[in-house]
Formats: sequence, structure tokens, C-alpha cells
Amino acid sequence: MKILIVLTSHDELGTTGRRTGFWLEELAAPYYRFKDAGAEVVLASPNGGRPPLDPKSNEPAFQTDETRRFEADPEAMAALAHTSRLDSVSADDFDTVFYPGGHGPLWDLAEDPTSVRLIETTLRAGKPLALVCHAPGTLRHATNPDGTPLVRGRKVTGFTNGEEAAVGLTDIVPFLVEDELVRLGADYTKTDDWQPYVVVDGLLVTGQSPASSGPAADALLTLLTLVNQVDDARA
Repeated sequence: MKILIVLTSHDELGTTGRRTGFWLEELAAPYYRFKDAGAEVVLASPNGGRPPLDPKSNEPAFQTDETRRFEADPEAMAALAHTSRLDSVSADDFDTVFYPGGHGPLWDLAEDPTSVRLIETTLRAGKPLALVCHAPGTLRHATNPDGTPLVRGRKVTGFTNGEEAAVGLTDIVPFLVEDELVRLGADYTKTDDWQPYVVVDGLLVTGQSPASSGPAADALLTLLTLVNQVDDARA
């Protein structure tokens, strides 16, 4: 089992002068779900190398057992320091792909043709795909083979308007994840702000907020097992 995790390379929070990037819990929790399940995990980002960490995600209030485990793990920290360039990896080489959030993806991964192509190729190959928190916003330009929005008619979730308002960034982000998914015709649902919530629609797994990252990884592993069982039955 080989899993690709795609991280942002964007580190500027609009014009605020503040830093952003990926949210640590949304990497650490899935990383250990996958590693503990025996998977080989590869990290990639648009620019390669060390992707920017949202400094807020490493504040004491947002640290978890998984984030502390990650930062104390030499293998994990080495993988983070040397992510592959996104344009150097192929969906063909992986069983599934996971996108953590943080605000960074709204600026780069949401607009990156390589990322869009990876999303489309993964799903069209019959492989599952998961995205958490702000990362479902990276689906905005992905399409079905007929050119319609990939999320149209699909059940999805993602960072809510209420959660964005709570962190005071409604007028800073380039778009609101909830509004964008609804605009594209998705069947968007959510639960209370900051609570774990995961939606599975076919091969697509989406999680609402940071607390959903571990459960979304679990759902992805379950889905991957089912896909492999079907493939084995057909062989």
C-alpha cells in the first residue's frame, strides 16, 4: 500500500503579512494512521523541499499526541524536509492520495494544474481520494470527463463559513470553501463547527475541519481495502 500526501507550498496569508501553510494535525494524524497500517507514505508539494507550516497549528492549544509524535520522529521530519515536487510524481505509482488542509492550499493547490490533474487522474483510475478542511477547495477546477465540475451532485464537506468567520479570515481568503463547493453544485453538508465530520461519496472522502483528519484517514483506509477486495475478486 503506497499513499501520496500532498501539501501546500504557499506561506503568505493574503496581504496580512502573516504566515500560513499546512495545518500540522491534518498531516500528523493521517500520517500515523497510514504508517501504523503498514503503508508506504510519500510527501509531495508544488515546490518540493520543506513545505511551510502554519505557525498557529503548532501552538500549544492545537498540539495533539499525533503532532508531538510527528515532531519527535526523525523519519517523519526528514520526509517533511524533503518533499517531492508535485510535478515529479504520478498517480499511477500510488494506491490513493490524501490532501491535508491549512489555508495555504486555497492559494496554490486550488489553482495548480498539476494538482487538478492528479485529482482527476486518481479518481478516473478507480482509486480513492481524500481531502480535509480547506483542501476540498482544491476540487474547484477539477472536472469529470464530460467537462462538468467534479463535485457537481457529489456529497461533500469542507471548512465551513462559520469556521472561517471564527478565525477572522472571511475577507482574507481567496474564496470560501463552503460557498465554492455549493456554487459548483455539490451536495454540501456540515456539522457543528470544529467537530469531526467525514463524508464518503463513491471514491471521494472529504472532512470538515482539523478534527476530521484522523477519521478521514480511517475512512480512506476502509475504502482502499474495499477497492482492493473488488480488484482481487475481478482478477
